[in-house]
Amino acid sequence: MIEEKTHELIAMEDRYGAHNYHPLDLVVERAAGVWLYDVDGKRYLDCISAYSAVNQGHCHPRIAEALLAQAQKVTLVSRAMRNDRLPRFLKKLTEFCGFEVALPMNTGAEAVETAIKLARRYAYDIKGVAHDKAEIIVFNNNFHGRTTSIISASSEASYKRSFGPFTPGFILIEYGNFDALQAAINQNTAAILIEPIQGEGGVNIPPPGFLKRAWGLCKEHEVLFMADEIQTGFGRTGTMFATEHDSIKPDVLIVGKALGGGYYPVSAALASKKLMDLFKPGDHGSTFGGNPLACAVAEAALGVLVDENLAENAQTMGTLLMDGLRACKSPRIKEVRGRGLLVGIEFHKPARPFASALLQRGIACKDTHVNVLRLAPPLVINREEIEMLLEHFKDASSEF
Repeated sequence: MIEEKTHELIAMEDRYGAHNYHPLDLVVERAAGVWLYDVDGKRYLDCISAYSAVNQGHCHPRIAEALLAQAQKVTLVSRAMRNDRLPRFLKKLTEFCGFEVALPMNTGAEAVETAIKLARRYAYDIKGVAHDKAEIIVFNNNFHGRTTSIISASSEASYKRSFGPFTPGFILIEYGNFDALQAAINQNTAAILIEPIQGEGGVNIPPPGFLKRAWGLCKEHEVLFMADEIQTGFGRTGTMFATEHDSIKPDVLIVGKALGGGYYPVSAALASKKLMDLFKPGDHGSTFGGNPLACAVAEAALGVLVDENLAENAQTMGTLLMDGLRACKSPRIKEVRGRGLLVGIEFHKPARPFASALLQRGIACKDTHVNVLRLAPPLVINREEIEMLLEHFKDASSEF
């Protein structure tokens, strides 16, 4: 039953806001660590993590301290001039990710757009592709953002309905199908753009060895391997980046979400100096990208990931969670899949009613692609909280 204050605020949002979301009927007032508190004082275990934007947990005090300290100095000067935070942030980010150069932006979609432009510039200026013929191979059920160009690369009809005409130059193939990838590569192929694990698409993991073989194929044909790790990066899958499971290093790494520690939108595209030097002054940019406040927050966010061993905790807690879910043996569950603390439970029927049942038990999680329930708690979650989650999951399973 929705409490009076919650009902009032939901009605107000529905009256004055655009109806482009389908949120849970949970109105959050404050949050800390893995816990959310609604306007009526109820507590919920967060298993959404703002789609992996709060890997470090809600309102981490170390990141808050960095934000507040910088906010009292300078927050924005644009890239018309330099600021003292940017060089330190760039050094820390590139060393953390193992790349030579980074181009900071704000949202994940902006970082993806950066990668798309970089791939096309590479095709024309280095690979010698004919003008306006460059192609980027993408994969069914991908999710890279909501801009007009990016939805042009989507296979999801609802993302594209009545938004055309679409940007050409994207070739869609089946996710995890090496033969299809091999057949799709030609002299115009600039890059492949891939999520090492598809999050929004239903927590889809490619077949063993696929990413390694795809990476090798890209090297063979001078095609850029661009990994979108906006959701899978920064410890979510039990390693700092999901591509590490296959021991590969992409040509372009796209990051965001947890880079801002849940406090501020920060994203980036990272590559070699030779590749990034294809951008000249005026070719690409952002008023807010690399601003001092963002740099301070992101530096602190990266520090927390390392100092609190959050990738290792994600691996340990993720194993505990998936083992417990698989032991549930509900006839309504088709499959449990995932890595680290990015877990998908596929049901034989729509998952939304199950998400609602868990919400009533104090667990906030979200359905995706109709039949899949995604569980992705902050990486600071502990054993006791995992066991509580499993207990409520089993209770809800018995009800259904």
